[in-house]
Amino acid sequence: MRYPVLILICLAFATQLRAQFSSDNLWLHLDAGAANYDGELQQKRYTFNQAHFMGGVGIGYEFSPNFNLSTALDFTQLSGADQYSSNPGAKLRNLSFNTNIVEWNVRAEYQLFDLTDRSITPYGFVGLAIFHFNPWAYDSTGKKTYLRPLSTEGEGIPGSGVRQYATTQLAIPFGVGLRLALTDNIRVGLEIGIRKTFTGYIDDVSGKYTSYAALLAAKGPEAVSMAFRTTELPASETGNKNNLYPSAGFARGNGGDDWYYFTAVRISFRLFNSSNRYLSCPPVPR
Repeated sequence: MRYPVLILICLAFATQLRAQFSSDNLWLHLDAGAANYDGELQQKRYTFNQAHFMGGVGIGYEFSPNFNLSTALDFTQLSGADQYSSNPGAKLRNLSFNTNIVEWNVRAEYQLFDLTDRSITPYGFVGLAIFHFNPWAYDSTGKKTYLRPLSTEGEGIPGSGVRQYATTQLAIPFGVGLRLALTDNIRVGLEIGIRKTFTGYIDDVSGKYTSYAALLAAKGPEAVSMAFRTTELPASETGNKNNLYPSAGFARGNGGDDWYYFTAVRISFRLFNSSNRYLSCPPVPR
């Protein structure tokens, strides 16, 4: 008897859920703006210096006038270079990186005011994201070179004690914004969304220099040249300092996790509206 009872309970729950669900509350989201990151190769925590375009598309459901849940797929590029820093030590390090970012996120959002009563409201959000990156840089000849396979800090090299980093990682997105209701079916929001990551290798710079001999033996001369790039600078910029490869254990990065962030406009369109013939589906013949 227990199985029929369980089936009846599930059917009743599904019926109730369907009754509460309204297609009028489905929204299409389009995102566009600028992206940047906070790490070793970016001097300021928040800046538009070396920023790149970001874009994305998503869908959301409005559970109440104040709470909604959405998911989106976002695309951008991040980059950084010591040559743009005002810090003499960073300029001498002379590292750089680029990476494409593909992110899928799910976020819960709370609006302070009901946009059916007011035309504008602040809002905040928090969620969970999965993102993919793969840092690369141009070598001294201008060739595009992916950095992870080179293990520039000894990642994955036996005896280095440094694990190889994964290029697909989790992040926690959170942020705030201001949303304007243009009509009942169209809304525009301006938001700042920050991503807390759990890796310091988005820019391929995190910890310490590894042994010159070990890196050369394991990965070859290209890895050594991309790990330490001070030698590419003219003597006038290095001050004729000793440009020998640093000793193993010498700091290359600060050891912290990297962050990235979007400053974006989100345009939202109601997908269906039973009171609007231009947005609703045609009635099903009976």
